[in-house]
Amino acid sequence: MTSTDSPLSAPSTSPGDDAEPATKVRVRGLNAWFGTHQVLHEVSMDIPERQVTAVIGPSGCGKSTFIRCINRMHELVPGARMEGSIQLDGEDVYRERVDPVLLRRRVGMVFQKPNPFPSMSIRDNVLSGMRLTRRAIGAHGNAIVESALRQAALWDEVKDKLNEPGTSLSGGQQQRLCIARTLAVEPDVVLMDEPCSALDPIATARIEDLLHELRRHYTIIIVTHNLQQATRVSDRTGFFFTGELVEYDATDKLFTSPSDRRTEDYITGKFG
Repeated sequence: MTSTDSPLSAPSTSPGDDAEPATKVRVRGLNAWFGTHQVLHEVSMDIPERQVTAVIGPSGCGKSTFIRCINRMHELVPGARMEGSIQLDGEDVYRERVDPVLLRRRVGMVFQKPNPFPSMSIRDNVLSGMRLTRRAIGAHGNAIVESALRQAALWDEVKDKLNEPGTSLSGGQQQRLCIARTLAVEPDVVLMDEPCSALDPIATARIEDLLHELRRHYTIIIVTHNLQQATRVSDRTGFFFTGELVEYDATDKLFTSPSDRRTEDYITGKFG
């Protein structure tokens, strides 16, 4: 495999508007540990392509560990391990010849707290993901930066100050800059771990509006404690509790007629 190869084969052709969406990520029998502490128990889940899937549940239930297993960030923690199968476009992301760095090019991550690189300009922040994943930039840098910032709904706000530090932006702008950095490498899947928890309501609304646009091109999995946010932005929702996937269904159905009492108790505020 050369450094420019994709870690997995190309994705399947997108279905028509009237067809059921294809499965982009298929998880089967996922178990995960930190040392001897098991944090996920036999999780199985099909994530449809070009939709937003929300992952909800109380703190410590395994939500973040679940998404970190998808792009193999879980294995970066000393003592962490997993068992089971995770497939991207039908191919196992944990098979031996998959380069985790190149996998993370296809499965990007946006973290809870905006984390632009403080020593880099806005422009270099956008391009940093490409450099980290060994993508050639060449003469296309300006076009890449503009395209990614436009997708992140940030271009008009920063186009005249691309050489200023990324940390000079507001919190909400920094988070959209981090989204642009993720999109610049042209991923198939975008993982978001509580991307709005550190933002004010106005910045949160901008991110939520952005998700509605991004779902047209990307498969998005978002971890959120905000149940109202899950109902606003997602097509499907999975409820995790004590490391188990209790229920997974269309968002409207899960929130209006859950099939498990634990789901109902959580969404009605009886615990959490």
